Amino acid sequence: MVSLRVVVCFALFALATAAPKLEQCPGRSFPDLANNIQLSCKGTPCKLRKEHRVNITVKFTPDENVKEVNNNVVADVFGVPLPFIGVDGSTICDKLETESGEKTGCPLKADTKYVYKDSFPILAIYPSISVKVHWALKAGNKELACFEVPAKITS
Repeated sequence: MVSLRVVVCFALFALATAAPKLEQCPGRSFPDLANNIQLSCKGTPCKLRKEHRVNITVKFTPDENVKEVNNNVVADVFGVPLPFIGVDGSTICDKLETESGEKTGCPLKADTKYVYKDSFPILAIYPSISVKVHWALKAGNKELACFEVPAKITS
């Protein structure tokens, strides 16, 4: 009986510390989602603690030259997309690296792999609720990368 408890506790721990389940954006497909997106939050739903920061890494390759890239980050709250204040609409140009780790910026060259690394705050004003976070990297109206993740904002 003791060994069953140990196995159950280990399984629960593994689930709680596992990477969050990432989802494709509706009607779109971002290649190799699990290997190209990393979030520092754990489990599903991704736990977003107020007054803490969440780290994100996105690897992507534009298929055409791009002058500027911005975040498009919203939380679906009861069917209403609400922007993440301070993140949505911000440029990523100063947070880009080449695949080999060298700092770079905009403009971006077609068929070149880039790595976007950032962290963002979970503000105290956010309500403690379950949401679906939609995150896209956009060049004008074109999405270069897009994913969604179920999340829970907690105290």
